[in-house]
Amino acid sequence: MKKIKVALLGAGTVGSQVARILLEDAVSLGQRIGADIELIGIAVRDVTSSRDWNAPASLYTTDAESLIDAADVVIELTGGIEPARTRILRALNAGKSVVSGNKALLAQHGAELQAAAKASGAQLSYEAAVAGAIPILRPLRDSLAGDQIQRVLGIMNGTTNYILDQMDTTGAQFSDALAQAQELGYAEADPTADVEGLDAAAKAAIVASLAFHSEFTLADVHCEGISAITAEDVQAAALDGYVIKLLAICERQGEGINIRVSPTLVPREHPLASVHDAYNAVFVQARDAGELMFYGPGAGGAPTASAVLGDFVSLARRMVLGGSGVPESTYAGLCAVGMDEVVTRFAIGLRVEDKLGVLANVSRIFAEHGVSLQAVRQVKDRSGDSAVIRLVTHRASDISVRRTMAVVDSLESVREIISVVAVEGE
Repeated sequence: MKKIKVALLGAGTVGSQVARILLEDAVSLGQRIGADIELIGIAVRDVTSSRDWNAPASLYTTDAESLIDAADVVIELTGGIEPARTRILRALNAGKSVVSGNKALLAQHGAELQAAAKASGAQLSYEAAVAGAIPILRPLRDSLAGDQIQRVLGIMNGTTNYILDQMDTTGAQFSDALAQAQELGYAEADPTADVEGLDAAAKAAIVASLAFHSEFTLADVHCEGISAITAEDVQAAALDGYVIKLLAICERQGEGINIRVSPTLVPREHPLASVHDAYNAVFVQARDAGELMFYGPGAGGAPTASAVLGDFVSLARRMVLGGSGVPESTYAGLCAVGMDEVVTRFAIGLRVEDKLGVLANVSRIFAEHGVSLQAVRQVKDRSGDSAVIRLVTHRASDISVRRTMAVVDSLESVREIISVVAVEGE
């Protein structure tokens, strides 16, 4: 193979940087691959739009389908479900390998796309779909292929990490930290996908599929966001030696895999607690390798482009050597399991009437439901006629804690359940 023709779909923040690298580093990339590379075109919605980096005008086109048909490799960076799904299937069904950073599409239709790649012998690679520049998918798929993954937990959304970090370090309220994230370009005008955990949930489904050799989708992920987290919650966590992070957790639970995204208390001494600003980090626990942590920028044009080009060089080398694509291993066929039997510790905040016997009554209810309390702290509420109780449980099942909280919530002396947050990392 003397030349590999590349079609690029999308010229946004990441796509523009991929185009720049393909053109500026064409010679060195070709030397690594063993064949010349040619960027034959960039499919966009509007060829006149301004971009972060401008390729020669002749490369831009609105005819994505013709571009795909003329290419050997397709790099899809448009995002969304359609037309990205149809275009990727067009390429894969024709035996053309694809690199994608489309986490939403892969979390919903990954199995369909993998089946198409396997049928035609093409390669589908998507390192850039999770944690930007951090190489996490290839280590799970290749480096740890001979091990048994037990658990993956991590900060997989830079926007929420920035918001929670600002709340922790400056005392800002959620709305103020979100506004600052939007000003800096970390959060979109509509931040729902980030702050409600949907972005991290899509990544968690992809990670779980690779780590546990099974097929999972976004629908298999229990998802909670951070919009209900208050400055008071963050301050209370700090007093107890914790920081709140939005964690994606994938772990073996009985005969299946539990996948969840939720605000979580992490001890200050845990490596994930030191992840600041918009950075990402993924913590992997394997049977033989032990504990591994992957850390770096989780977004941004150039960092994410690095992951895209890593995938491209890898699959292009395989093409030069005449090898077919390597399908994902889903031999285990494990199912997703719900939250009922998930066992962890919980930090709970209650606003109660400030009178004798309330704390004893709440503690009794926890004991009756088999939920042991590790720590209890009561402070005077600012309103003057109520108190705030902060409880930390020993390890207990999620369903036991939910049943306990339903009874606690029915007490006349309990005015509000402020928060129920999982505790991990201990």
